[in-house]
Amino acid sequence: MELRDKVVVITGASAGIGRATMRAFAARGARVGLIARDGARLEAARSEAVELGVPAVAVSADVADAQALEAAAERFENELGPIDVWVNNAMTTVFSRFDAMTPEEFRRVTEVTYLGTVHGTLAALRRMRLRDRGVIVQVGSALAYRGIPLQSAYCGAKHAARGFTDSVRSELLHDRSAIHVTMVHLPAVNTPQFDWCENRMSRRAQPVPPIFQPEVAAEAIVWAARHKRRELYVGWPAVKTILGNKVAPSIGDRVAARRGWEGQMTEEPEPEVRAGNLFLPVPGNFGAHGRFDARAKPSSIQLWLSTHRRHLALALSLFAAVSGTALLANRA
Repeated sequence: MELRDKVVVITGASAGIGRATMRAFAARGARVGLIARDGARLEAARSEAVELGVPAVAVSADVADAQALEAAAERFENELGPIDVWVNNAMTTVFSRFDAMTPEEFRRVTEVTYLGTVHGTLAALRRMRLRDRGVIVQVGSALAYRGIPLQSAYCGAKHAARGFTDSVRSELLHDRSAIHVTMVHLPAVNTPQFDWCENRMSRRAQPVPPIFQPEVAAEAIVWAARHKRRELYVGWPAVKTILGNKVAPSIGDRVAARRGWEGQMTEEPEPEVRAGNLFLPVPGNFGAHGRFDARAKPSSIQLWLSTHRRHLALALSLFAAVSGTALLANRA
């Protein structure tokens, strides 16, 4: 798919992966519709898109509110044109033992991370079905396959989003629809969420290393929007986690129990008082990156190999053919 002048909607667009994804689409000439809760940070993202030379519309909305997303989609189509790509990226989490969480906290994580994906998909499909075209990108995670300690609500929501997406995809296939739904499963990414999501751990939260920069995730999302692959795994850690869980889930339980606990904490103590974004956005112009720039990888060899696998297969076939021809010539 050529992205120039296409209309791309991104939820959770004001910071982190959403902000990096906005830049990646805008750099390719796409018109962008941006959704997030914090109006000031959202406007900063919109201004950045305009500076990159593309039309951009920002709508402050909570993805847990289905009517708000419906209204946002209507505005994007009125001001930018028909929606071609919808990226469901918004998320939140609580770093906590399951039994230390309140029902309200668990519900809120589910409403944003899972139901936000449902609401966004509904808003997109209502418009795409009329034209029988479009792409919906669900931003998933290795944790959509493998739950880890201290993030039960988030892991449950990502698992639910994957099951929901499988059902929607099957319905579209049944209808012989030209609409494509894909999931991009990410590794640990250096975003601001580790400084604004709720944390009941004694030490500051971190992504489980190895850590990747948000631009790696953004490039994967753009690639998925342009190519008809069912799922895209990003980074060797995600591949190992997903495939390992399929082959030996009980071993995955033990590895998560041993490494997943300490791996989510730095050595720094968690501040006694800190703003959290679970119910209200944290103010401030957070960008795409979190505080782990010194440790984060700017690229992924695995992602390059995955997105070029057809070319690699062709090159290997040609090499085998040439080698075989040369061997026969030498024998002759």
